[in-house]
Amino acid sequence: MATELIAHRGASRERRENTLPAFERALELGADGMELDVHATRDGVVVVHHDAIPRATSSDPALAGRTIDTLSARELEGFRFPDDSRIPTLREVVDLVGGSSTLYVELKGRGIESAVVDTLASCGSRCAIHSFDHMAVKRVRPLSPGIRTGILLSSYLVDPEAALRGADARDYWQSRGFVDAELVERVHRAGGRVIVWTVNSPAEAKALVAMGVDGICTDDLREMRGVAGIRP
Repeated sequence: MATELIAHRGASRERRENTLPAFERALELGADGMELDVHATRDGVVVVHHDAIPRATSSDPALAGRTIDTLSARELEGFRFPDDSRIPTLREVVDLVGGSSTLYVELKGRGIESAVVDTLASCGSRCAIHSFDHMAVKRVRPLSPGIRTGILLSSYLVDPEAALRGADARDYWQSRGFVDAELVERVHRAGGRVIVWTVNSPAEAKALVAMGVDGICTDDLREMRGVAGIRP
């Protein structure tokens, strides 16, 4: 089975990460999946951005340095990046992508699981939620029993199977420096999938495909498309 190609924050080598242009470009390049980060505004609107404090600039100096969860959705709409793109809502990304690609949503903000699940309700099977906060991942399950969930790792766990069971998750998002054939085999035996982040070297991707990983998350979709065994 071919390894899934997942765009890290959209086509982030060609467009500003986590913006609508980045996701549009990733669709053009044939990404199987889109990885993105979410927070929620003070009034509960889920938005796509990596940092808790917007890296965009507001025309209102009084809003500078405030975290997303202290800003209203209307206030956040006024923030712009140098290329005039803006911080999109998760709903806008859902509407853009439709059923063309799987949305892999990383929970960044705290206590936003319900708002995220509600926003993704129309995605059907083409969405998933993951996080470094494994308790947050576990809280997703009763909110949406059918949604795919995953745990993020940046170290090699002694008992990866227990980590998946504990979070009631299937996807094992492992940092690229901590993947080997034994880990892949163990996760597969436990009924899970291994997704590796963030891989930008074709040679490294080729080695990972040979190990049988299920997904490769990359900044460079053009480079990864040429690796045998990766869709498309």
